[in-house]
Amino acid sequence: MVHIGGDAAVAPGPEAWTDGGRPTVGIGPYRLALRRLRRNKVALLFLGVFVALVLVCLLAPVYSSSIAHTGPNAENITGQVSGKDIVSPSGVPIGPTWQSHYLFGADTNGRDLAVRLLYGGRTSLEIGAIATAIIIIFGTLFGLLAGYFRGFVDMLLRPFMELIWSFPPVVLGVAVGTALAFGGIGPIKGNSILIPAFIIGVIYIPYLGKPIRGEALRLREQDFVDAARVQGMSPWRIMLTEILPNAASTIIVFVPMMLANAILLEAYLSFLGAGVQPPNASWGTLISDGLDLISTTPTLSLIPGAMLVLTVLSINILGDGVRDALDPRAQVRIKT
Repeated sequence: MVHIGGDAAVAPGPEAWTDGGRPTVGIGPYRLALRRLRRNKVALLFLGVFVALVLVCLLAPVYSSSIAHTGPNAENITGQVSGKDIVSPSGVPIGPTWQSHYLFGADTNGRDLAVRLLYGGRTSLEIGAIATAIIIIFGTLFGLLAGYFRGFVDMLLRPFMELIWSFPPVVLGVAVGTALAFGGIGPIKGNSILIPAFIIGVIYIPYLGKPIRGEALRLREQDFVDAARVQGMSPWRIMLTEILPNAASTIIVFVPMMLANAILLEAYLSFLGAGVQPPNASWGTLISDGLDLISTTPTLSLIPGAMLVLTVLSINILGDGVRDALDPRAQVRIKT
């Protein structure tokens, strides 16, 4: 194809074409990133795994009421299934039956492990999602404010983020979680899942806030920001309409990373007793509950541990794919 303008004929450069012969001029960066991601089969595979895990956990009430016919906290120490005691006289729970009842066995209180596994997965995913939302909102806000205004605002926000950054997440989480597990926060009781979600969210704010601050420091010196100031735009409008869209790719890359870290930290805290409190279940509490019987009934710890590993692994691999797709230097062939 040749564009005729007057007496001159100008042919488009090779960068304007894909392998299929269709022009890519005018394609936005996010549409281009989506095409790169669609060609990453490994990332799409683990995206499917993660979506399947989320759907299975969301269907926990259906499995509990229609298949297992027992709740996550329903104890049945003296019951039997298929002629076997659910909990033996010596206190050893039944192992996996691979049936509709007690599919993965029971714990020491006779509670169905499969039901508690699904409900525990819902709890872990909910805490991870709430914590990630806190991280994204406040990490972005603090980073933009500190990077754009600098001066006094930076002097207030940067030491706050550095202080949190200086503590290992597990140590800080255990210290704060233990203190709040008994008293709670205002009207929120200590056994609410909002407590560990809030703790995890605050702990990881600097992990996003510091990179966004660096992006804001860089972008505020660009010509398009200077042009916006000359036009009389307010600082808030410049941050929201000029700087934030240009830092959006950094935020998108951090979303799966923060989600995986939040789920993993929740498991750490719950395992150590500073996260999800009884009678609620999470993958961390299930691993902790089964640790004493690891030699006789290893499935009590291994099955929730495998679910945790698979979830975090799928999010991390998906996050790597998103990062590669958003990288403008990525050498990925694109086909329409």
